[in-house]
Amino acid sequence: MAYAIIKTGGRQYRVAEGDTIDVDLLEGDVGAKTTFGEVLLHADGENLTHGSPLVSGASVMGEVVEQRKDKKVIAFKYRRRKGYHRTVGHRRKLTRVKITGISLDSKTKKAVTAKDPTE
Repeated sequence: MAYAIIKTGGRQYRVAEGDTIDVDLLEGDVGAKTTFGEVLLHADGENLTHGSPLVSGASVMGEVVEQRKDKKVIAFKYRRRKGYHRTVGHRRKLTRVKITGISLDSKTKKAVTAKDPTE
């Protein structure tokens, strides 16, 4: 099973073809195609390709399923005996993306193998 580790919105995600993930808000309407170019690692069975820091030529394609908001998060500040309390909250805006494909440029594909300690 092939998978990749991508970076978007300051976070890293492990994705495989057919997965559905929630990422920070992306531009695009429902049904729009999107491409993630920041691929940190690609694994396909026995072959493992990692970048330093990115795998050149690799990309992950996806399709926007929906634009939505996350659950509300409440932050409550309180100081005892001081009459101080504040309540603030927010909801992150998210984009749900279905991964449609992972491509790796075959010219830059490098298999990582363990080095022989006798060499």
